[in-house]
Amino acid sequence: MADLSVFFISLVLVLPLSLLAFLAFIVLPRPVKIPIKNRHVFITGGSSGIGLALAQQAASEGAQVSILARNTSKLEDAKESIKLSTGRDVTIFSADVRDYEAVKKAIEEAGPIDVLVCNQGVFVPQELETQDVDEIKFMIDVNLTGTFHLIKAALPGMKNRADRGPGSIAIMSSQAGQVGIYGYTAYSASKFGLKGLAEALQQEVIGENIHVSLIFPPDTETPGFAEENRRRPQLTSIIAASSGAMKADEVAKKALNGIKSGNFIVPCNFEGFFLSIATTGLSPQRSFLMAFVEVIAAGILRVVGLCFQWNWYGSIEKFLRERK
Repeated sequence: MADLSVFFISLVLVLPLSLLAFLAFIVLPRPVKIPIKNRHVFITGGSSGIGLALAQQAASEGAQVSILARNTSKLEDAKESIKLSTGRDVTIFSADVRDYEAVKKAIEEAGPIDVLVCNQGVFVPQELETQDVDEIKFMIDVNLTGTFHLIKAALPGMKNRADRGPGSIAIMSSQAGQVGIYGYTAYSASKFGLKGLAEALQQEVIGENIHVSLIFPPDTETPGFAEENRRRPQLTSIIAASSGAMKADEVAKKALNGIKSGNFIVPCNFEGFFLSIATTGLSPQRSFLMAFVEVIAAGILRVVGLCFQWNWYGSIEKFLRERK
């Protein structure tokens, strides 16, 4: 009996340790730290919300910050706000990310970028059947195509920096870019696309010491958040009721820490952490300890995910039944 106990104890210890050793050997890319101080951080959507909060935090850590947005007066206000809160000047650029030539011109004027944060985004919730086609195209053009424009324009300068320290391209997705929700059809499509972009891009730029981060914030209290809530279909509000909103500076802090750690997937809250494990798929993972958690938890979280789907579809059935 004693020998049997020793065998099972050894099995319980040996299997996890063997898995950890295996993961430590195969997990690539390797861990990296992205410095912020005295480096050029270029942030889009930087005149308000998460972008402004990111600009303030990066400036407070000694970065040379540039922000880009469409509205010049909001950019001037943001510049003054950052100066008052951090004592540092930022450079502002007015451009529409849908216009590649305008983006390219702004980035060339800004100079080589060490950390590019593609934070721009628009969100108009509505069922696909009733949503205007122009609104659908607008979300895809800003959220997805605009990110392609920014990265394509920035890459030549990022590859040719005099300082060949590690660079970063951070892409602001959304928890709606991990799981589709009623009323988010077009928005989720635009954000899901960013994951494919990020995974393929990381393979393309790893040889240039450029590291990609994909950030997944939940609902965030930004200037447009109240208007977005008013546009939400009733069923969307019912399904999303369990997910709380974060403040912009909280998301910015989580995002910047993830960028500095070189993490590919950057969740912003406890719920997002588990959602990231459940949807990690074939995404790269730098930490063999996190890879271990993903391997162990994947099956359990699939069951949890099915429970969420059961709840969501139950809510839809109840709503449709009561509406008849």
